[in-house]
Amino acid sequence: MQSWPDVYIPELDSRFALKQLSLFDTASGKVTELPKKSLYRLYVCGITPYDATHLGHAATYLTFDLIHRYLLATGAEVRFVQNITDIDDPLLERAKRDGVDWRDLAQSQIDLFRGDMTDLHVIPPQSYIGVVEAMEIITDSIQVLEKAGTTYSVDNDLYYRVRTDPEFGERSHLDTAEQLKIFAERGGDPARIGKEEPLDALIWLSQRADEPGWPSKFGSGRPGWHIECSAIALKYLQISPHDDFSIDIQGGGSDLIFPHHEMSASQSFALTGQKFARCYVHSGMVGLDGQKMSKSLGNLVFVSKLIAQGIDPMAIRWALMGHGFQSDLMWNEELITQAQEEIEKLRKALSRVDVAPTSGLIQSICDLLSRNLDTPAILVAIREWIAATESGSTGGEAGELSRALDTLLGLAL
Repeated sequence: MQSWPDVYIPELDSRFALKQLSLFDTASGKVTELPKKSLYRLYVCGITPYDATHLGHAATYLTFDLIHRYLLATGAEVRFVQNITDIDDPLLERAKRDGVDWRDLAQSQIDLFRGDMTDLHVIPPQSYIGVVEAMEIITDSIQVLEKAGTTYSVDNDLYYRVRTDPEFGERSHLDTAEQLKIFAERGGDPARIGKEEPLDALIWLSQRADEPGWPSKFGSGRPGWHIECSAIALKYLQISPHDDFSIDIQGGGSDLIFPHHEMSASQSFALTGQKFARCYVHSGMVGLDGQKMSKSLGNLVFVSKLIAQGIDPMAIRWALMGHGFQSDLMWNEELITQAQEEIEKLRKALSRVDVAPTSGLIQSICDLLSRNLDTPAILVAIREWIAATESGSTGGEAGELSRALDTLLGLAL
């Protein structure tokens, strides 16, 4: 599937030191330094295209854009893959509700998403893969699981035995009761009669009446959620058998920790014999005016609507960087108003001939990013530089700072 247009990234002057990137790893429960490598493999779970890009999506993809940018700035190659879950129950349900073809609905929302990512200045993945186009890859992976004896049938549906993975549950750190509760809330079927284990994951759903299906040796149907990401990541990231891990970073929102990332990792281990990800990185959730932001409450804030209202996309980036990426954010009108004002102040400061010293600020941005993407501290440092510039401090190079803000933070000013 076609990604969105590539993004120009200015080169960072070699005099700025870039430390090894450290990130909070959900699996280990601590901030972990990535090893120095010439190539990093990054997989970020994409949207299910039945609604436009909301601020929760934006927060997630901006987090991984910062990681992508930093790794590139170190001189490393980043192999970045993102999927699109363009066949799933929510998509079919929304299409039926609205009386439209599910394919048309998916395409319209994918187009909106591409536009939003372009506006937000997000670097596109090299491989942007829809489940529908990857069906053969997915069914081939299921056959590998079947040959390994990790699957069984229930009424023509195929399930994966999660307990074949000796580390199942160690990435999400939930007890069985919590796993069962969350599994039921997020698309699982723990109470289904005939399953060997309540947490076993559906990997092939036989075709239901009035639903699409694809041919396979298991019969006509469609894949389960978790095997899709396992198969796409392993194929398109071109894993190395010589590494201890298949990929370096598995990313997404914190709502994907369980069951999705736990089960994708488990199935990937069964497919390769390698541990899946070196680091599991998760961004926090975004709420609105004191409430959880959700489709059921009808209080989603969409990126495209904010931009249509005249909100600067760089102000959206700025507002989302004002909190630590792992923590949840409560969005409100004051937040974006302040971001708009501060972005305008930054633009005006950068337009001056004489500005406050910039080298120290750029180095601070590099250092703070390396420490688990400490963007709140970065914004404080930038505000201090703006104040110093407005007070008449000189000795800096506005052009160099502008380029660095683009390169490292994606702020195209």
